[in-house]
Amino acid sequence: MNMTLSLKGKTALITGAASGIGRNMAEVFARAGAAVVIADLNQDGADATAKAIADAGGKAIGIAMNVTDEAAVNAGFERAVKALGPIDILVSNAGIQIVNPIENYAFADWKKMLAIHLDGAFLTTKAALRSMYAGDRGGVVIYMGSVHSHEASKLKSAYVAAKHGLLGLAKVLAKEGAAHNVRAHVICPGFVRTPLVDKQIPEQAKELGISAADVIRNVMLKDTVDGEFTTVDDVADVALFLAAFPSAALTGQSIVVSHGWFMQ
Repeated sequence: MNMTLSLKGKTALITGAASGIGRNMAEVFARAGAAVVIADLNQDGADATAKAIADAGGKAIGIAMNVTDEAAVNAGFERAVKALGPIDILVSNAGIQIVNPIENYAFADWKKMLAIHLDGAFLTTKAALRSMYAGDRGGVVIYMGSVHSHEASKLKSAYVAAKHGLLGLAKVLAKEGAAHNVRAHVICPGFVRTPLVDKQIPEQAKELGISAADVIRNVMLKDTVDGEFTTVDDVADVALFLAAFPSAALTGQSIVVSHGWFMQ
């Protein structure tokens, strides 16, 4: 089967798209022809990303969205559909990181982590399916997992639990959504050098009693085959491939993008 990586005529909504991995995916999707909804807690950032895409010749809007608030999610999707049409592609990308050993992990932080990563994925999926299930028009839901969807690391109990949970959600959606031509996947990157990861380096150095350089070399990249960070382009290229793939021959999959850290 031959395929072209085009999203022409498609509308994609990406959460957490005002910066980092999400912003890069939005730009890549727009260049592939999609109209893109930049959904982010930061309205100014979402608007700035949408403007940058529009200035480059693409089509995008920015909307404020708290993915843990069902009413806010539903309102955001309604606005997106009204502006750009039914949603064909959802990328559930919004996320944060809080590191601490289990014995010191605040329950409020645990709940916050699961709310953003898991509740957010669930609520945005429900909202997107209103477009995708209508008339069995179909679509693709991509969850931003992590190598930590398969592996564990110290200090990341809530993050690892949440990212493992996304695998289960994607598999259920792949089975339920098949009758409506909906596919689901999880992209599982290794460490990507974004502000979220940069913030972790001194935090882990403090908790583990090692230098920042040792965190990078001996914690973050020690299990890669080449000692390299995954890039935002690596992740966006895989997301584009999954979004453009034309059939359920590929659904319910976990795609690890990690320079060899964790091999399935």
